[in-house]
Amino acid sequence: MEISAAPLIYVLVFVGVLLLVEGVYLTAFGKSISLNNRVNRRLELLEKGTPREQVLEQLRKEMSQHMKSQGIPLYAILADKAQKANIAFSPRQLIMMMLLLSVVSFALLSALTEAAAGVRALLAVAMGVGAIYTWVNNKAKKRLSMMEEQLPEAVELMVRSLRVGHPFSSAVGIVAKEVADPLGSEFGVIADEAAYGRDISESLRALAERMDMQDLRFLAVAVTIQQQSGGNLAEILEGLSRVIRARFKLFRRVKAITAEAKWSGMFLSGFPILALVAINVLQPDYYDEVRDTALFIPAALVVAAFLVANVIFMKIMVNIKV
Repeated sequence: MEISAAPLIYVLVFVGVLLLVEGVYLTAFGKSISLNNRVNRRLELLEKGTPREQVLEQLRKEMSQHMKSQGIPLYAILADKAQKANIAFSPRQLIMMMLLLSVVSFALLSALTEAAAGVRALLAVAMGVGAIYTWVNNKAKKRLSMMEEQLPEAVELMVRSLRVGHPFSSAVGIVAKEVADPLGSEFGVIADEAAYGRDISESLRALAERMDMQDLRFLAVAVTIQQQSGGNLAEILEGLSRVIRARFKLFRRVKAITAEAKWSGMFLSGFPILALVAINVLQPDYYDEVRDTALFIPAALVVAAFLVANVIFMKIMVNIKV
């Protein structure tokens, strides 16, 4: 029995280039881009003696650079995710990383497989772009998840600050000093913008739209309504913090309830692909007798369509909005 290692080599090459992205990112930026630091990045820049105006300009540039580059070919699929992840790589650097990973993938595929040059080139480009997209998407999910967990504590911190007599701008500034990244630096930018004359509610709305977070939209709406009609902002925010915590608790509960269905869907979606890879590895000539028949390609397309439909419907079934 002849064993083909090509499918396993493709998977290993993709995993390798994915790890290479993370290695280059950590080498280039180190702890400056870590989301686990107790002191947020804005405060670190200020402690180094960088003027407040330059810190604000730098952070705003990093937050908006990706969406301004949507017109670049191949980058439109990354822009939104890269903005939410606040990737320190510039759009040009990300595109260069795609090209570099494609070259590395092509070299590895040329050395380890005997596929045709055209096939290797297509696979290399797919691996280079796919590795960057997968990496950026994971970074964005992790950062948004951390912000969702930090937001209730940040709102409660503002409530305590308002109750001791601080204005709302000072309450936002306290959050910027006391809360770690990623939310600390985001609120720090809002505090700096307010110091230079921008309306806080407008800054909160911009943050909510940039992060596409419903809880931040609630916060922006609550502050806007209070500014227009008056009222006790501390009580409003206290109620909002309870709502956010309740939503977060319900979301975790729904996630736990749907975990079994989610993993079942992933298994049902992935098993046919794994079975196909295993067959090609263990017995590469398994489909030789039917490969040249007229119905082979249509049947393969029908099976692929059913697999795609299965993935879509299983995702819809477990995607419960909270």
